Amino acid sequence: QAHLVESGGGSVEAGGSLRLSCAGSDYPVSSICVGWFRQPPGTEREVVAVISAGGGSTYADSVKGRFTISQDNAKNTMVLQMNSLKPEDTAMYYCAAAGRGGYCSSSSGVHYWGQGTQVTVSS
Repeated sequence: QAHLVESGGGSVEAGGSLRLSCAGSDYPVSSICVGWFRQPPGTEREVVAVISAGGGSTYADSVKGRFTISQDNAKNTMVLQMNSLKPEDTAMYYCAAAGRGGYCSSSSGVHYWGQGTQVTVSS
Protein backbone atom coordinates (compact mmCIF):
# COMPACT_ATOMS: atom_id res chain seq x y z
CA GLN A 1 0.00 0.00 0.00
CA ALA A 2 1.39 3.37 -1.00
CA HIS A 3 2.41 5.87 1.65
CA LEU A 4 2.84 9.43 0.40
CA VAL A 5 4.52 12.39 2.10
CA GLU A 6 4.57 15.92 0.65
CA SER A 7 7.08 18.66 1.33
CA GLY A 8 7.98 22.08 -0.03
CA GLY A 9 4.92 24.21 0.66
CA GLY A 10 5.13 27.69 2.09
CA SER A 11 4.32 31.34 1.54
CA VAL A 12 5.38 33.37 -1.47
CA GLU A 13 4.46 36.62 -3.17
CA ALA A 14 2.58 36.66 -6.44
CA GLY A 15 4.90 35.91 -9.34
CA GLY A 16 7.14 33.72 -7.22
CA SER A 17 7.87 30.00 -7.42
CA LEU A 18 7.59 26.97 -5.18
CA ARG A 19 8.60 23.35 -5.66
CA LEU A 20 6.53 20.62 -4.07
CA SER A 21 7.90 17.11 -3.61
CA CYS A 22 6.12 13.86 -2.87
CA ALA A 23 7.99 10.81 -1.62
CA GLY A 24 6.27 7.48 -1.66
CA SER A 25 6.61 3.78 -1.16
CA ASP A 26 5.15 1.17 -3.49
CA TYR A 27 4.36 3.76 -6.16
CA PRO A 28 4.35 4.40 -9.06
CA VAL A 29 5.20 0.80 -9.93
CA SER A 30 1.69 -0.38 -9.08
CA SER A 31 -0.14 2.88 -9.81
CA ILE A 32 -2.45 3.67 -12.69
CA CYS A 33 -1.66 7.35 -12.26
CA VAL A 34 -0.07 9.79 -9.85
CA GLY A 35 -0.72 13.47 -9.50
CA TRP A 36 -1.34 16.63 -7.48
CA PHE A 37 -4.64 17.97 -6.22
CA ARG A 38 -5.43 21.14 -4.31
CA GLN A 39 -8.20 22.30 -2.05
CA PRO A 40 -8.76 26.01 -1.44
CA PRO A 41 -10.67 26.86 1.75
CA GLY A 42 -14.37 26.08 1.50
CA THR A 43 -14.15 24.31 -1.84
CA GLU A 44 -13.84 20.78 -3.14
CA ARG A 45 -10.52 19.13 -3.89
CA GLU A 46 -9.56 19.67 -7.54
CA VAL A 47 -7.02 18.08 -9.83
CA VAL A 48 -3.96 20.18 -10.71
CA ALA A 49 -1.67 17.87 -12.69
CA VAL A 50 -1.50 14.15 -13.42
CA ILE A 51 1.00 11.66 -14.84
CA SER A 52 -0.50 8.49 -16.30
CA ALA A 53 1.12 5.07 -16.19
CA GLY A 54 2.17 5.63 -19.80
CA GLY A 55 4.09 8.75 -18.81
CA GLY A 56 1.82 11.38 -20.33
CA SER A 57 0.95 14.44 -18.26
CA THR A 58 -2.18 16.59 -18.13
CA TYR A 59 -2.85 19.89 -16.40
CA ALA A 60 -5.80 21.90 -15.20
CA ASP A 61 -6.40 24.85 -17.53
CA SER A 62 -5.74 27.26 -14.68
CA VAL A 63 -2.11 26.09 -14.28
CA LYS A 64 -1.08 25.26 -17.85
CA GLY A 65 2.16 26.95 -18.80
CA ARG A 66 2.97 27.74 -15.15
CA PHE A 67 3.16 24.36 -13.40
CA THR A 68 5.20 21.30 -14.38
CA ILE A 69 4.77 17.80 -12.98
CA SER A 70 7.55 15.23 -13.11
CA GLN A 71 8.50 11.98 -11.44
CA ASP A 72 11.60 9.93 -10.73
CA ASN A 73 10.61 6.27 -10.68
CA ALA A 74 13.99 5.16 -9.34
CA LYS A 75 13.59 7.41 -6.31
CA ASN A 76 9.81 7.01 -5.94
CA THR A 77 9.40 10.77 -5.94
CA MET A 78 7.14 13.20 -7.73
CA VAL A 79 7.64 16.94 -8.11
CA LEU A 80 5.34 19.85 -8.90
CA GLN A 81 7.27 22.93 -10.01
CA MET A 82 5.03 25.99 -9.66
CA ASN A 83 6.06 29.23 -11.34
CA SER A 84 4.33 32.58 -11.78
CA LEU A 85 2.18 31.87 -8.76
CA LYS A 86 -1.06 33.77 -8.28
CA PRO A 87 -3.12 34.44 -5.15
CA GLU A 88 -5.78 32.09 -6.51
CA ASP A 89 -3.24 29.25 -6.31
CA THR A 90 -3.50 29.46 -2.52
CA ALA A 91 -4.65 26.04 -1.25
CA MET A 92 -3.67 22.87 0.54
CA TYR A 93 -1.86 20.72 -2.01
CA TYR A 94 -2.01 16.93 -1.92
CA CYS A 95 -0.11 14.30 -3.85
CA ALA A 96 -2.17 11.32 -4.90
CA ALA A 97 -1.99 7.93 -6.53
CA ALA A 98 -4.57 5.54 -7.92
CA GLY A 99 -4.16 1.79 -8.22
CA ARG A 100 -5.99 -0.70 -10.38
CA GLY A 101 -9.57 0.37 -10.95
CA GLY A 102 -8.86 3.96 -9.97
CA TYR A 103 -8.28 7.16 -11.84
CA CYS A 104 -6.83 10.61 -11.24
CA SER A 105 -9.24 12.83 -13.16
CA SER A 106 -11.12 13.52 -9.95
CA SER A 107 -10.63 12.95 -6.24
CA SER A 108 -13.22 10.17 -6.18
CA GLY A 109 -10.91 7.88 -8.15
CA VAL A 110 -7.83 8.30 -5.96
CA HIS A 111 -6.78 5.50 -3.63
CA TYR A 112 -3.84 7.06 -1.80
CA TRP A 113 -3.36 10.58 -0.43
CA GLY A 114 -0.54 12.43 1.21
CA GLN A 115 -1.19 14.53 4.30
CA GLY A 116 -1.09 17.81 2.37
CA THR A 117 1.16 20.85 2.31
CA GLN A 118 -0.06 24.46 2.45
CA VAL A 119 0.74 26.92 -0.33
CA THR A 120 -0.08 30.58 0.29
CA VAL A 121 0.41 33.25 -2.37
CA SER A 122 0.07 36.88 -1.36
CA SER A 123 -0.71 39.73 -3.72
